[in-house]
Amino acid sequence: MKTKLLNVLLLFVIVVALAGCGGTASQTPTTEQNPDPTVAQEPNGNSAAVEEELKPEPGATLIVWDGGEDKALIESAGKVFAEKYGVSITFSEMSASESIGQMITDGPAGIGADVFMGVHDRTGSGVDAGVFLPNDWFEEETKANNNELAVLAVTTDDIMYGYPMSVETSAVFYNKDLISEVPADWNGVIEFAKTFNDPKANKFAYMWDIGSSYWNYGFFGGYGAYIFGNDGTDPTDIGLNNEQGVEAAKFYQSLNAILPLQTSDVNKDIRKSLFSDGKLAMNVSGPWDTVSFGKTVKNLGVSVYPNLPNGQPMKPFSGVKAYYVSAHTKYPNAAKLFANLITSEEWQIKNFELTGALPANKKASENSKVTSDPFASVFLAQFKNSVPMPSIAEYAQYPTPMGAAVASLWNEGKDPKEVMDNMVNQMKSNFNQVSN
Repeated sequence: MKTKLLNVLLLFVIVVALAGCGGTASQTPTTEQNPDPTVAQEPNGNSAAVEEELKPEPGATLIVWDGGEDKALIESAGKVFAEKYGVSITFSEMSASESIGQMITDGPAGIGADVFMGVHDRTGSGVDAGVFLPNDWFEEETKANNNELAVLAVTTDDIMYGYPMSVETSAVFYNKDLISEVPADWNGVIEFAKTFNDPKANKFAYMWDIGSSYWNYGFFGGYGAYIFGNDGTDPTDIGLNNEQGVEAAKFYQSLNAILPLQTSDVNKDIRKSLFSDGKLAMNVSGPWDTVSFGKTVKNLGVSVYPNLPNGQPMKPFSGVKAYYVSAHTKYPNAAKLFANLITSEEWQIKNFELTGALPANKKASENSKVTSDPFASVFLAQFKNSVPMPSIAEYAQYPTPMGAAVASLWNEGKDPKEVMDNMVNQMKSNFNQVSN
């Protein structure tokens, strides 16, 4: 009897000892419970950081917003993502310039995208509205792999939110069958227009979206005007109605002589149609149109902007397109994984091949497919003479007043000084209304 009792006690002690040895391992949190790196002990006693793998949530599905030109890219990447993670991707068309504003409305209602393409200038507005999740899990990887300016563009108050996809600016596409090259300065453009234009036949030398706050900025930037001081970060210093801004407005207004249309008569679809039909010699656009223009204009070229009458190059806006993860997504892990995959070197190169968009990824931009492309090299050259769109929230108060200002200048011939003063006053008034 004593022997049996001793055996039972011994067995109990062994079981307790074994349970104690396995207790630490059984309590280690999973990736889903704690996605932060853990610290493990190596055999020699040294500590080593072991980063756990980010895993999608069970049953995750994602809606991705992007422009129509990127549908093929998203669907192709979606297939790869589904095979790797078992997460289906649904593409929904939404312009990058409109997505953040739409998410401010749709996100809280639970009907927005999980991942969406946006333009960096709306980052501040999105942050203020609580639209984004920070790019935290892949932060260091994103910083190491992408152009520094692209990273800064999607960062606010030292927190990175976006996953940079492409950098862009605009330049002048031209039909080599209609004009051998883009003139070096605007005097050359004006002289060519005198011989080429035929407004009754919808035939024009040079066209851009004349009523747009975005497409007209190259005139103001080239003359030395600016939206906000301190590299676009100081909303108390608006430089659009200074001496340089007024000179830019005067010159812009004078170009009505070679493009005698109303601002509402020109948009990208009209320009594209005229360009394809051989009725437009020079068409201002960005690298995203390289592929589509090449399909309809057989002898296509692209050039930097003509110099302004002050002898300076035009300085158009430049921007960064990036994917963002919604703060309202039900599947943040899956969304972060897809945003990271679609912005990888491989997919940025594929994006360049499909749309001509210039990669933000450093290795992708150095790929021979990019460096040997004559169109990409011109846009990169123009990028050097460009101005990044401000990303602070106050920038949201620029487009509408500026659009109204250029319409007054172009359609009604109003006094440039008066128009620009009114425009700046309207911006300041908008700031006060928002702050109140």
